[in-house]
Amino acid sequence: MQPELIQPKDVTVQTQGGEERAYVISKFPAVAGREIVAKYPLSNLPKIGDYPVSEETMLKLMAYVAVKKTNDKGEDVFIRLGSRALVDNHVPDWESLAKLEILMMEYNCSFFADGRASAFLQGLGAKAMPKITEILTRLLGSLSHPDKQRSMN
Repeated sequence: MQPELIQPKDVTVQTQGGEERAYVISKFPAVAGREIVAKYPLSNLPKIGDYPVSEETMLKLMAYVAVKKTNDKGEDVFIRLGSRALVDNHVPDWESLAKLEILMMEYNCSFFADGRASAFLQGLGAKAMPKITEILTRLLGSLSHPDKQRSMN
């Protein structure tokens, strides 16, 4: 049996077809959250990320997303979307999945909320730019001066 959802929150996501779908997102437990937050951003960087790690991390994240159904007794039950089959059965398209992932990261990471991620990333870029410039300048200098004259033979 899975542990209860932590601070569940009802959300809706608009699908590519314009349909509104209801989901329940929740907070990550501490250790799972640490792993997801450590792996998620880097594994999704274009041309640098590792898709198998990205998919594995997405499935770990989606284990804390649920759909609410009513059972035969009239009770609400939550189906957690922790497997590829469950995600494919309850999330109709990749854009809806991406929206759910973003909602989960915003809900679980305070620095993603209210546009603060943008400010955080801009600050990181501003700090990295001088170092990148220094490295590129040094490389350009070493590449523009040949070690010795080429032979004309």
